[in-house]
Amino acid sequence: MATNDHSRRQPAIVTFTQVKQFGWAALQRYRKLNAYSKLFVWGTIALYISLAVTLVLIGPDRIGQTLYNLAQKVSHYPFGWLVLFAAFFLISFPPCVGHTTLITLCGYAYGMKGFPIAAGGSLFGSAFTFVVLRLLFSRRLRKWSQSNEKWQALETVIATKGLPLIVLIRASPFPPWVYSNTLFASIQSVTLWQFFLATFVVFPKVAIFVFVGSRLASLSDGEQRSHMDTTTMILNVSISVGGVLVAALASWVIYRAMRKEILHLEGVPPEIDELAAEAIEEAEEGAPLLGPHRENRDGYVSSPA
Repeated sequence: MATNDHSRRQPAIVTFTQVKQFGWAALQRYRKLNAYSKLFVWGTIALYISLAVTLVLIGPDRIGQTLYNLAQKVSHYPFGWLVLFAAFFLISFPPCVGHTTLITLCGYAYGMKGFPIAAGGSLFGSAFTFVVLRLLFSRRLRKWSQSNEKWQALETVIATKGLPLIVLIRASPFPPWVYSNTLFASIQSVTLWQFFLATFVVFPKVAIFVFVGSRLASLSDGEQRSHMDTTTMILNVSISVGGVLVAALASWVIYRAMRKEILHLEGVPPEIDELAAEAIEEAEEGAPLLGPHRENRDGYVSSPA
């Protein structure tokens, strides 16, 4: 009997150990961040706390109705679509965030007709960011590549695999959209046409979130919601939640496939693979283009926190 109790408790112990290890790894990674990156982390936490407090104090119904009214005003402007399209150029530059939110807003305002706006804005906004960052930081990029072994490893891996690996990294949820733009602009072996073609793979995700936005719009408007029967309301909620879950699951599968592809490249030493994987994980810090770095006689190194 004691053995059976022990076996039933074992999965819970393993799960707790895994959570503990994950938390410790996250803490260690946080300690390695520079002061700017730590400030960004705390700023992000403060933003989400503020959003949660606002949601509780004002209420989801009033917030939803306000967003719906705003989206309808934008959709009725003659050049409202152009405002949303231009916004994609802005949020494609680090450290801006809100790519998925803006895609959802396109669906909120225009329904599925918002897909061309979201897809075109994502494609051309990210390409514009790629070109600007590559031109502004070309000198800094060369110095970084010559002195950072992780970045040299990443460039070696991408040069070896080419466009298929670029597409896989682009489709992965990590690094996030804005830092993915920075990552590819930082890699000299990635050309603009490769980056442009790889961005097409995010279109299915864009379509899902535009569709979710269109469903959320009907749920947010009090007048439309009052005319819905229970079955229709449950269906809309289920479709919205299901769309987000499908996108999240697909993103996780792609991320795992990307790491596996990087860590098991034929003809590339394992240590190079490991360094390349670490370079991608550090891309959220904006290195090498936007992270705080300094030059010295020995090369190009990160500034201390």
